[in-house]
Amino acid sequence: MEPVVGATPKVVKPDDEWREQLSPEEYAVLRQAGTERPFTGEYTDTKTTGVYECRACGAELFRSDTKFDSHCGWPSFFDPASSDAVLLREDRSLGMVRTEVLCATCHSHLGHLFEGEGYATPTDQRYCINSISLRLVPAE
Repeated sequence: MEPVVGATPKVVKPDDEWREQLSPEEYAVLRQAGTERPFTGEYTDTKTTGVYECRACGAELFRSDTKFDSHCGWPSFFDPASSDAVLLREDRSLGMVRTEVLCATCHSHLGHLFEGEGYATPTDQRYCINSISLRLVPAE
């Protein structure tokens, strides 16, 4: 994965430690910027109240009260848990320009941000996030 210019992750591990900690599927998405197939992730349709953490480092990323049904095949959120929970950077892969979403704590790949799609959300943004990048901690 390319380093994020101008930002240093708080959690840094050698590649072999990431491979040990994560399953091959998790590693492919979180550390190699892969994408899980649409409509296959465990949180795509989840309505459970709680907090979504980074599966790699445990940092709080999103809250269930910002999750919405976008019917795109991946969990969608209209806002991160805090303004410094995620990093955004330009992604020119696959012959298009998109905005990549990364965990601010460990710089793992989470998904992409899309704007101006007309969803009835307060921000008109869709953080399209791979389920495999997240871990839901249900509210008690």
